[in-house]
Amino acid sequence: MKSVLSNRSYKSYRSYLRFLLAKSKSLMKTAQSSKKPRASGTKHVERVRQACLKLPDTTEKLSHGEPTFFVRKRVFAMCSINHHNDGHIAVVIPAAIGVQAALIEQEPEKFYRPPYVGHAGWVGIELPRISDRELAAHIREAWNLIAPEKLRSTLD
Repeated sequence: MKSVLSNRSYKSYRSYLRFLLAKSKSLMKTAQSSKKPRASGTKHVERVRQACLKLPDTTEKLSHGEPTFFVRKRVFAMCSINHHNDGHIAVVIPAAIGVQAALIEQEPEKFYRPPYVGHAGWVGIELPRISDRELAAHIREAWNLIAPEKLRSTLD
């Protein structure tokens, strides 16, 4: 192979191979480290599932590799279990205008502004830091924001 490549391209080819080897080792470490949060997130996903499926006309589907909950084809809760290795074991839900900022300011260890949907007022809730009762209340409020008016009236 050395005879086909010039000395310069051979060196760049070797450095490229070293880069690939280092990258694969890095990916293997990431994959191994990401197993722990996903395993510990299972019980928290079940907590979210129980709270969501108590609400009328709720369905669950996988979206972006995470359990996501819908009311009449509209998302009202998305699990985020170490998504893209961000370290969060959370559920992401819509919040009324001004509520996201107030929650994050009041309890930043429990609430955060999630990527992709945070600009639209959605809030992330750290599941290990919230009680089942408080979680159910936030999920119910998110459902109320998304559900059609006729369906909301059946809940009360």
